[in-house]
Amino acid sequence: MVDPDMLRFTKIPLTHGSGAIPAVGFGTLIRDPLVTKEATKTALEVGYRHFDCAERYRNEEAVGDAMQAALSAGAIRREDVFVSTKLWNTNHRPERVKPAFDASCRRLKIDAVDCYLIHTPFAFKPGDELDPRDEHGQVIYDSGVTLIETWQALERLVDDGHCKSIGVTDVTLDKLKEIVAAARIKPALVQAELHPYLPQWDLLDFCREHGIVVQAGAPLAHGMSPRIVDDPVITRIAHRVHKTPAQVALAWAVQRGTAVLTTSTKPDRIRENFEISTLPEDAMREIRDDITTSIRFNAVVATGVPGFIPRAS
Repeated sequence: MVDPDMLRFTKIPLTHGSGAIPAVGFGTLIRDPLVTKEATKTALEVGYRHFDCAERYRNEEAVGDAMQAALSAGAIRREDVFVSTKLWNTNHRPERVKPAFDASCRRLKIDAVDCYLIHTPFAFKPGDELDPRDEHGQVIYDSGVTLIETWQALERLVDDGHCKSIGVTDVTLDKLKEIVAAARIKPALVQAELHPYLPQWDLLDFCREHGIVVQAGAPLAHGMSPRIVDDPVITRIAHRVHKTPAQVALAWAVQRGTAVLTTSTKPDRIRENFEISTLPEDAMREIRDDITTSIRFNAVVATGVPGFIPRAS
């Protein structure tokens, strides 16, 4: 029997960009490029139409190969797929933004990006070293550029027609307010750590007020402990609605108005994470009111060093 529930196909219009972003997206934070290519291929077959990438993941080419194969086979059309990628911390200086953007497009084998994001608000020492450190192992930051200067360089990409929208990830509400106050083109998308243990209602409220789409970059916290899928409130609801705990957490995220990214290398899990269904209102209230655990898994908002990405070797 075909499930008539359409939650998985939700699209969220971009107020500060063109088109709409599919609410259920596939994140490509996968270490092995060959595995990335196969996972992307599977995600396309399952029905994902948003793919979130980053130069820092070092696998854009693999994502591009999988998309090109599907395009060449006539399985998808480019206009039906929303592709986002990110500017890494070492490329914050304005003169480095366009070359970094062009390199991502070449690797992804696309002419334009649907949304280009500043990976974190922190500028690192410019250069080829992705994770520049001093002799004491401390990150070398770049004091020669401001976040607003980097944002203005992204605005010029939109002006020139190279990307349809721009945004930022791994940002605090205060930093986001700084961008919004100075922006000529406001962020279309903000990607942050959001899940039942870190719902960030204040960030969500601010973004709603300013027409900014919020995306949960790690709606299941990448399985870190304490695991969201083991939470008794989540598991109780999952049993009641005949869904997996992961599907419950993902459905909650979409129903409260955010987009989500799911990441897996296992075909069955890739499919499971896409096949979400609408939760009853009492389940939504339980997740909001009954979950008391509060934890941020990723300290990137304080350092610019993503906790979910391993150090460059």
